[in-house]
Amino acid sequence: MALNKQRSAHKPNTHYMDNKPMEIYLFIDPFCAECWSLSPIINKLQIEYGDYFTMKYVLSGNLAIWNKNLGKLGEKKNIQQNKNQQHYYTPHLAAISIKAAELQGKRAGIRFIRRLQELLFVENADITDINVIQQCAKYVGIDLEEFIRDVYSHSSAKAFQCDLKISSEMEINEMPAMVFFNENIEDEGLKITGLYSYDIYVQLLTEMLERHPKPAEKPPLEIFLSTHPIMASKDLAMIYDVPVQQIEKQLKKLQLQQKVQKIHAKNGPFWKYTSGGL
Repeated sequence: MALNKQRSAHKPNTHYMDNKPMEIYLFIDPFCAECWSLSPIINKLQIEYGDYFTMKYVLSGNLAIWNKNLGKLGEKKNIQQNKNQQHYYTPHLAAISIKAAELQGKRAGIRFIRRLQELLFVENADITDINVIQQCAKYVGIDLEEFIRDVYSHSSAKAFQCDLKISSEMEINEMPAMVFFNENIEDEGLKITGLYSYDIYVQLLTEMLERHPKPAEKPPLEIFLSTHPIMASKDLAMIYDVPVQQIEKQLKKLQLQQKVQKIHAKNGPFWKYTSGGL
């Protein structure tokens, strides 16, 4: 597969760069399997080089096709009455819920996206179901009452429309996609679409920084799992640069200590962190 790399003239709002020399726009579709496959690469990039960049998640992909006419949430069909409150079941509800979670903070939004993808790709759940979405919000520890209110708010719908606008401006036509920006406002961004090896992303980071960044030390496995509770053995092996057999030995030790459990999903076996709570 050839590397699809091109320049993007769209510039980020440097106010959000948190005094770091780079910002990366990560374009995702929560229903896209390749976006899910990119997650461990993003995890490793943030562990090793997170001191050099901030990351902005932008919704894109097939969601744009499903939502050509967003309109008002209250005008959507398939209304379900639940305790005198109207809940609207729409194809873009998963996307809107991500924007609602982000209203409680960037970290809350990222935790919500990760959990939503786990529910779909590991637990085979219907992430367009409001009940599943509420369980997701509760799981990641955000204010549930505020979240539900925001799901049906104009703010979340507008934020989603803004994401689709950014995707259109940057000509994002393939998932997943990333656009790298440096702190030089005169420079264009560097866009890469598709899924590649970890080294390619480090290479692009180095190119945009115009220097070789120094990777940070990786945390102990248990510490990492406490913040990324569902992971595949092969992904952990990639993150820690060790053979799968070696990482599974460590996981089995944690399993004996009842700190992780092995779960079988449609995409293969995963390990779930339980912190001794089996």
